Amino acid sequence: MEKFGKSQPVKRVEDQRFLTGHGRYVDDIAPAGALRAVFLRAPVAHARITELDVSAARAAPGVQLVLTLADLAAEGVQVNMKSTVVRNADGSRGTRPDRPLLAGDRVRYVGEAIAMVVAETLPQARDAAEMIALDFEDQDPHVALAPGGPQLHDGIDDNIAFDWALGDAAAVDSAIAGAAHVLTYEISDNRVIVNSMEPRGAYAEPEGNGRLHIAVNGQGVWGPKASAARHLGLPPEDIRVTNPDTGGGFGMKGMDHPETFVVAQAARMLNRPVRWMAERTESMLSDNAGRDLATTATLAFDADHRLIGYRLETLANLGAYNSQFAQPIQTDLFSKVAPGVYDLQAIHLRCRGIYTNTAPVDAYRGAGRPEAIYVLERAMDYAARDLGVDPWDLHRRNFIPAEKFPYTSATGQAYDTGDFHRVLDLLEHNADRAGFAARRAESQARGKLRGLGLCYYIESILGDPEETARVDFNADGTAAIFVGTQSNGQGHETVFAQFLADQTGIPADRITVVQGDSDLIAQGGGTGGSRSVTVQNTATLGAVAAITEAFAAFLAEREGVAAADITFDDERFRIPGSNLTPTMLEVAEMARAEGRGDLLSHSRTTRLENRSFPNGAHAAEVEVDPDTGKVTLDRYTVVDDFGNLINPMLVEGQVHGGVVQGVGQALTEHAHYDADGQLITATFMDYAMPRADDVPMFGFATQSTPSRYNPMGMKGCGEAGTVGSMAATANAVRDALAARGVARADMPFTPHRVWELLHEAGHGGS
Repeated sequence: MEKFGKSQPVKRVEDQRFLTGHGRYVDDIAPAGALRAVFLRAPVAHARITELDVSAARAAPGVQLVLTLADLAAEGVQVNMKSTVVRNADGSRGTRPDRPLLAGDRVRYVGEAIAMVVAETLPQARDAAEMIALDFEDQDPHVALAPGGPQLHDGIDDNIAFDWALGDAAAVDSAIAGAAHVLTYEISDNRVIVNSMEPRGAYAEPEGNGRLHIAVNGQGVWGPKASAARHLGLPPEDIRVTNPDTGGGFGMKGMDHPETFVVAQAARMLNRPVRWMAERTESMLSDNAGRDLATTATLAFDADHRLIGYRLETLANLGAYNSQFAQPIQTDLFSKVAPGVYDLQAIHLRCRGIYTNTAPVDAYRGAGRPEAIYVLERAMDYAARDLGVDPWDLHRRNFIPAEKFPYTSATGQAYDTGDFHRVLDLLEHNADRAGFAARRAESQARGKLRGLGLCYYIESILGDPEETARVDFNADGTAAIFVGTQSNGQGHETVFAQFLADQTGIPADRITVVQGDSDLIAQGGGTGGSRSVTVQNTATLGAVAAITEAFAAFLAEREGVAAADITFDDERFRIPGSNLTPTMLEVAEMARAEGRGDLLSHSRTTRLENRSFPNGAHAAEVEVDPDTGKVTLDRYTVVDDFGNLINPMLVEGQVHGGVVQGVGQALTEHAHYDADGQLITATFMDYAMPRADDVPMFGFATQSTPSRYNPMGMKGCGEAGTVGSMAATANAVRDALAARGVARADMPFTPHRVWELLHEAGHGGS
């Protein structure tokens, strides 16, 4: 039997399926003969619909159904989507304008769905969609990230969705008044398009007896199940939601999108399966985007360069509507790590959400935490240079000391553990900071500019703190673990089997991980906020405890000994006075043989009252060609504190992916709308995704302090790479450009933008 120890690098078992074309993606497993759905989308950013005539489309060859908002309402569908709102600084609630499943009398962003056509074939559906007569009266769009402008929603003045605040404004005012140095910076965080490898899609099929099956490539099944029941007016028990293999989610697939429920309603009305899969440009127009905010950051330092006050004024672009979690992203989630890793208690945050005629904005890998760390670490880097001190030394001077943990931050978060000095020391060594001067001189000799950037991040694990795990023992001598999280490519099938094997001695190749089926798993929190490894494995420990207790009682009765005297050593049960040392699988077989079916399934629900706080340091080293503005990321080094690890190989893979997404935003990616609200970057010809040759091999190491807040001492790792990489890369570019007099610079550092910065500073070219 193969026995895993802690922190063993185990190859992902699911990769064999994916790499050989046997993945079960939603568009691959749709029922044979399913009808095809196509959406007619808004061609302009802001307009009143004056004509929507679908009669020709309904009469077109192969068309089975055309749905508009009026049709949905006539069928009794709850047409407005749900959203979470925050509490304003004055105690009132943020605004919640109607967001219909399909546009009604008005469209508010290019790509908003107006009608859906269902036909026998995809070409027929596309042809019929083009037959819909759509006419509209243009309205002036509001695209700028600023209050005011043409009004998007009735009753919402200046397009302000919310005005939220947190912290002690008086304490910050006092700190600023008594500070030796007060520095203020304008820092923007550009909009990005998520671009998961697999676009969004769904299918729905009637299952008989009034039940409806919805398959969606999301980040969990229970949210869509509850929303489907709400929209369709069905009892939850009449809806089954499954989530097959998902080719990337990154937060964007963690919330509701309207198409899923319109497809489901069509399947109900037609009593036939209906499928939909977005095309790439359709996704770029209609998926929830990420980031898109602008912040004024003020830092107050004492004479010893200790940070004593921190104020942020942020404008956050929500797009045309509240997406499901949009309002909390740049408020509550942002605030959880806003003070970073610094021993600072005077902080005040203010954020105003702005509606614009652009696609909605919601969670993107890190969801508020990368945004908060980006502002802070850019501001700290600027401040170090303006104060004339070394950025690394400024970090060290302001770190929370290791002996102060657990530490309550200025925004009320209970940081569990950390040793920031030790992590930064290892990064300095691994990044060969001592050799940077020589590398910079060599670049200068070739007419290039070289820069080194640092970011020290801290991350807050989020999502549902409660989770359930169930373990079933099967007749064929295998076991299945049923989990409430949902893999989007993270390797859950490997990690959860590996962890259960380590705790029970059941060989990992005899464990099946079951996920993504609301009929098989009663409740779960899905995947998001880097919660899976800590919350799900804590539930697994509970299930293992339940198994151990039940099996010990069974063996005690069978062998005539006290249950309390039977022990389990993570591999075998030990029974006093007996040479019988059965494994868990062997005990399960004994129970089955004796008709004890009650011993063959065990579950436990657990709740983590506190969340862990992964942290770490990133060092990026870039080379800039001043003639062309091209930025080359030449070296990249990471040292992370993820607590105890299950599988270091998978952890490193998560960090690599997160770093590339952050680097992509810093160097190449930018969702650009023109003044009319048209998305100019709606194809991969115009939106520059990072490629393999845009990044170097990464240096990766861990320097762990085990978490106090879960039995395994683990800290999540899924989003940390993105949280640290944006500021590290941006600071490196700024460091390179400083040699040519560029004082301020923000993402994205595309060649054209860098070239412009150099010429504006009067130092373009060699």
